[in-house]
Amino acid sequence: MQSSGGAEFVVRLLRAERPDAPVALVVPAMGARARFYASFARGLLRGGLHVAVTDLRGQGESTPVAGRGVAYGYREMVDDDLPAVAHAVSAAFPRSPMVLIGHSLGGQLALLSSATRLTGVHAVVLTAAGSVYWRGFGSVRGLRNLVGSQLLGALATALGYWPGERLGFGGTQATAVMRDWARQGRTGRYTLRGSDTDYEAALARLKLPVLAVDVENDSLAPPGATDHLLQKIPAAPVSRWHYSEALAGSHRLDHFRWVRHSDGMSAYITAWISGTLTTRQDGAARQSPQPDPAGEGRPDGGGD
Repeated sequence: MQSSGGAEFVVRLLRAERPDAPVALVVPAMGARARFYASFARGLLRGGLHVAVTDLRGQGESTPVAGRGVAYGYREMVDDDLPAVAHAVSAAFPRSPMVLIGHSLGGQLALLSSATRLTGVHAVVLTAAGSVYWRGFGSVRGLRNLVGSQLLGALATALGYWPGERLGFGGTQATAVMRDWARQGRTGRYTLRGSDTDYEAALARLKLPVLAVDVENDSLAPPGATDHLLQKIPAAPVSRWHYSEALAGSHRLDHFRWVRHSDGMSAYITAWISGTLTTRQDGAARQSPQPDPAGEGRPDGGGD
C-alpha cells in the first residue's frame, strides 16, 4: 500500500477467529523493524485480537529507504503514513474497532496522529513510550540527553542523514526525523517541520482511552518521560501499568528486551482492550468501564 509522496508499506496481518474482534496496529520504535515484533504480535493474536504490523517510513520493508537526500520527518509519518495504514487495516477488518499500540517513538507518533483524528482509532496503547524532553530524565541524565540529542541533530544535518546503524543508535534516519526528535528533546513540544497544525492543542483535546505501560530498567523511557508525555493529554482517560521482570518470568527487561519476553505484556494489553472496547453488531465501538486485569532479538541500533 502507499501513502503520500510515493511511500510504500508492507502491512502484515494476523487474523483472529472472531471477525469482529478488535484489531491492534503495532507501530514500531525508531530503528526497529516490524519483524522484531513477531512474538509480541503472536501474543496479541493468542489473546483474541486481529493484529497488523508495518514498518515506519524508511525502515525495514517500507520505502523510500532512509538515507542522504531523502526528505521526510515526523509530519509525514503522523499526517500521511499512519492514517493511510490505519485506513487500509480498517478496510481489511471492517467490523473491528482499531487500537494503535506504539512502542517508544511509535507511541508518540500514534498519539499525535490520533489527536488529529486522522486515523479513526478507538484507543491508544503506549509501550515503553515517553517524551524525549530532557527534563523528564532527571537533572544529570537529562542534561546529558539534551547535549546528546542536539549533537545528533546537528550531525544528521551536516551529513545529510543519520547513519544510526553504523553509530549504534536509532537506525538509519532522514535528517528531518532527527531534527524533529532533537527539537522535542530540547523544547518538550511537538512542532513538526512543514506543518501548521498545533499538535500540542490537539493532544490536549484528545479523549480516547489510553493505556501507558512503562517497563522495568527502561533508561530510554523512564516513568518521568512517560509522565511528561501523558501531561499533554489531560482530557483522555489514562490507565498506567508497570511491566516488571517478575511479570515477565524473571527475564531481564529494558527498552527493547521486553519484546522478547512479552507474554505478560500482551496478556495485560488484550485484557485492557477487551474491557475498554465493546464491539457493537455493526462494528462500531463504545467505551466501557476500565478493567483491572490480573496482573526476536533486539533491533540493531534502536532508539527512542
